[in-house]
Amino acid sequence: MNKIKTIFLIIIFTLSLQSKSFSQNIPGSFADLAEKLMPSVVNISTTTIVTTQSNPFPFQFPPGSPFEDMFKEFGTPQERQSAALGSGFIIDEKGIVITNNHVIQDAKDIVVQINGGKKFEAKVIGADPLSDIAVLQIVTKEKFIPAKFGDSDKARIGDWVIAIGNPFGLGGTVTSGIISARNRSIGLSRYEDYIQTDASINQGNSGGPLFDMNGDVIGINTAILGRSGNVGIGFSIPSNSAKIVIDQLIEFGETKRGWLGVRIQDVTKEIADIEKLDKPRGALVASVAENSPSDKAGVKAGDIILEFNGEKIDEMKQLPIIVARTEVGKKVEVKIWRNKKEIIKTVTLGRLETSEDFKVAEKKENPKEIEIKDLKITVREISKEDIKSRNLPNQTLGLVITKIENDSPLFNSIEVNSIILEAQKKKIKKANDLTQAVQQVLNSNQKTILLVIYNSQNQRRYIGVKLD
Repeated sequence: MNKIKTIFLIIIFTLSLQSKSFSQNIPGSFADLAEKLMPSVVNISTTTIVTTQSNPFPFQFPPGSPFEDMFKEFGTPQERQSAALGSGFIIDEKGIVITNNHVIQDAKDIVVQINGGKKFEAKVIGADPLSDIAVLQIVTKEKFIPAKFGDSDKARIGDWVIAIGNPFGLGGTVTSGIISARNRSIGLSRYEDYIQTDASINQGNSGGPLFDMNGDVIGINTAILGRSGNVGIGFSIPSNSAKIVIDQLIEFGETKRGWLGVRIQDVTKEIADIEKLDKPRGALVASVAENSPSDKAGVKAGDIILEFNGEKIDEMKQLPIIVARTEVGKKVEVKIWRNKKEIIKTVTLGRLETSEDFKVAEKKENPKEIEIKDLKITVREISKEDIKSRNLPNQTLGLVITKIENDSPLFNSIEVNSIILEAQKKKIKKANDLTQAVQQVLNSNQKTILLVIYNSQNQRRYIGVKLD
């Protein structure tokens, strides 16, 4: 009987220890941690000069009129200042600040405010649009309290995190949540491996830090899902990936990414079956650039890259990220599946930024224009150049109106160069989205479509239009 009691007490004691262990992981308050970290987080305000062409006539030509283009050169260029707000954090006592590239892109003046107090001018040390990271230097001899980077690879789904930033220009604001997903890709930049969090992140949080419970930076808050503000899904660049770019920008003022010189695609189940690969994995080489590092090493189209420099490639999207963070000029072993067996190739990496592949990819593309017949307008998808030139939020999606017919139902309501963001309260990403929304309205009894647009002055407007 005593033996049974002893065993029972041991079980109860063990369970109580486990319960205590779990409870210790749930913070009772973030106050001490927030107080410690706030001095390392900054608010960033920028001023950009935007040039517009004024109309020299006391009237407007009809949208799409040939006279509009003919006489626009007679207008007077006018400059106006555009302001933007963001966040950042200090990583060195001498005032080196990290933020997003889109926060400071094309900025004429950059002002950094420390913890709601002093303001300082800042200059750009280096910026990288591909990873959306920028490094600033505060122009002063004062000393600051830096934050330190943590190991983002150790961050797990379900871990507590806090975000500190400047949402909506309100100043230092602390929000908390958990890591809700890892390795996210949302189509904003070339190299995406985002940490997803449900800590509230809104406009103005861009460039701010995501901290773990040790007070270490494990991410740079970069994007939100949707234009209407926080919906419980925010995305942060992992600190381990960011630090490689940051170190290069500080040392060289630019990035030096590894380059293989291959175009790749996913390995589907069908391809894996045909190639007698155990399961769909790796990256299928679709083509090899002439005289590229891969070409010189004997990599061929049709090869499946299974490992790069000792790292397994489970999905195609992993390879560009791993290659980019590898040192230029390094000799690496690449494990390849060819002719139903594994072989090894040794590749000496080139530099992406000086490759022909990179130069071609950076050239401007001419977006395809599509006619929406029921609306009698022509549209194209918004481009990165539109977002940059019009100083729009980095995540803006929509259709730019390039032509409006005189008998269009939108003729008296919307101008050319307006951007259609939503139709019937649904986001518009592609021309087909708008076509479907129009068809639904035409098939209904209401016959009125509700559009949300940015007009040519970038003002957000709701437009109700009666369709025939």
